[in-house]
Amino acid sequence: MSVWAAILAGGSGTRFWPLSTPERPKQFLPLTGDRPLLAQAVARLRGLVPSERVIILTGPALVERVAATVPEVPEANIFAEPRAASTAPALAWAAHWIAKHDPGGQMLSLHADWAVGDDTAFRAAATHALGVAAEHDVLVTVGVKPSRNETAYGYIVPGEPLGSARKVKRFVEKPSPARATLLRRRGALWNSGMFAWGAARFLGEAGAYAEELAAGWTALNEGDAARFFAAVTPVAVDVAVLERTDRLAVVIGTFPWDDIGSWDALLRIRRRDAKGNVTVGNVTLGEDVKNSVVWSESEHIAVTGIEDMVVVRANGHTLVMPTGQPGKLKELVQRI
Repeated sequence: MSVWAAILAGGSGTRFWPLSTPERPKQFLPLTGDRPLLAQAVARLRGLVPSERVIILTGPALVERVAATVPEVPEANIFAEPRAASTAPALAWAAHWIAKHDPGGQMLSLHADWAVGDDTAFRAAATHALGVAAEHDVLVTVGVKPSRNETAYGYIVPGEPLGSARKVKRFVEKPSPARATLLRRRGALWNSGMFAWGAARFLGEAGAYAEELAAGWTALNEGDAARFFAAVTPVAVDVAVLERTDRLAVVIGTFPWDDIGSWDALLRIRRRDAKGNVTVGNVTLGEDVKNSVVWSESEHIAVTGIEDMVVVRANGHTLVMPTGQPGKLKELVQRI
């Protein structure tokens, strides 16, 4: 039984503006180290999924950049989504292709823009999820033990045992601080967004439950991606399939994980100096700078007298904003 990986690598390039742009969203940025996140995502699969069985789903304008970033992935495996329609249509398209070319093939669904602190533990969790999916003929999500009372993530509440896994009792999306604290205390897990299933089983569940895809199902079966994407209603796979099916299990991943959703995340995943700062590039800090992110793509930045701030110079633009307010950056970029 062969394993395929479908890596979701779209994006609009707003969360890490001005470093990220629509032509260079965050999966192409070296946010956690020296290599782009997408390159790390593909490398993380070595020994588990060969590069010829890695599919990357992205936007038409990003195909060339994807090919240049991960040349080990065959260009024929870079799928340009005809329309941005969220994760359910993209994964249905990938699953249909896999099921057609490799009947009985299994599928991992991953995102290109995660920070993962332990690749070996990551592969162990993926292997466990694939095993549960095959043994019990279910869809499997990988939950990560929370390290903080995060309100920006989705949570999974495990239910009764299913072999070495647990059934999923329910999902809780972006809880309040009080509820996040309670969920964590009661053993809820972060929904990492890594999924495992047989491609045919996923198509069966999507066909049964994802009403948002129904109008395009005939086109998908005929291999007409343009018609399929034009007909569907944009929807996340969690909403369209996982929250509706009764064939869903969760396994626990022990690897450190972060979805790197804002500049603030760098304070969690990059090494800080003695005063809690993260600096990248040509940067000089005053002695009184604390708990801040300062990033320069090329030009020199000198900063003093700040605390809990983000300062970025890239692509001819400068960003200065307090930490803890990522929503304001989205509003600002829309105005720009």
